Amino acid sequence: MEPHLILGIGELLWDLLPEGPRLGGAPANFTVMAGRLGSHAAILSRIGRDDLGRKAVDQLNPFPADTEYLQVDRAHETGRVTVALQDGQPEYTIHEPAAWDFMELSDEWVQLAERADAICFGSLAQRSAESRQAIQTLAAQTKANCVRVFDVNLRTPFYSSEIVQESLELASVMKMNDAEMPLVLGLVGLPASDPDDPAALRTGAAKLLDEFPSLEMVAVTRGGNGSLLVRRDAWHEHPGIPVKVADTIGAGDAFTAAITTWMLRGAGLAALNDAGNRWGSWVASQPGAMPEFDERTIPR
Repeated sequence: MEPHLILGIGELLWDLLPEGPRLGGAPANFTVMAGRLGSHAAILSRIGRDDLGRKAVDQLNPFPADTEYLQVDRAHETGRVTVALQDGQPEYTIHEPAAWDFMELSDEWVQLAERADAICFGSLAQRSAESRQAIQTLAAQTKANCVRVFDVNLRTPFYSSEIVQESLELASVMKMNDAEMPLVLGLVGLPASDPDDPAALRTGAAKLLDEFPSLEMVAVTRGGNGSLLVRRDAWHEHPGIPVKVADTIGAGDAFTAAITTWMLRGAGLAALNDAGNRWGSWVASQPGAMPEFDERTIPR
């Protein structure tokens, strides 16, 4: 069988860490992991005609991620994010404008979207009108059974009620972390659940599923405490996999890539949750979002 075609659409950028620059951006991290898990994974983004853009392609070339469809911007620089780590948790300063703010809706991208088995997009890359239009149009162009993943990824001040609402109307799957749940509910005009309620995350997910008919599943990550997957007719919790954390950059993207891959394989909620936590915890145990990958390091 042909491998599934999975697209990661949005920001491709350099995380400027204290120890030096590392290539990243949630859609790029997602795409690299999806490729590593056996899919034909393509990155749809835009880089500058500069040293960082050339280095990005050079670094991505050894990975099983298709860079053929990257756009090159003559006027704007490749994206950069200054990252400071506090107790292993990243804090971001996202510089603007960046080349990925000016993604263009090309015929080539539309043709890819029409064939895609899964597509992943977030809120950050929609901070500009140009890229927002490109992302939402591509998501709308996918076939009916395409897995359309909205990875919320709220980064102040680069999100709005309108962006979240429109993205949820396009998505069949949404993924966020537990801290984002009350923010998302507020952004779409839904009441937040009682934070003292142990089932608050599940209740919030159920509200989103009721509000947005196209949604089929809500995935909520909880850091070292695992994750929750909720459908209309079932739900599953995973307690997480204890690891020694190097940093958490890219761990959520690996989780998203794994559950997307296993969804395309027809797996149930427990298998989705297991795959997401195994791969997310492995990335958290390694430095950077695209760690070295070989038979000695991959999770079992």
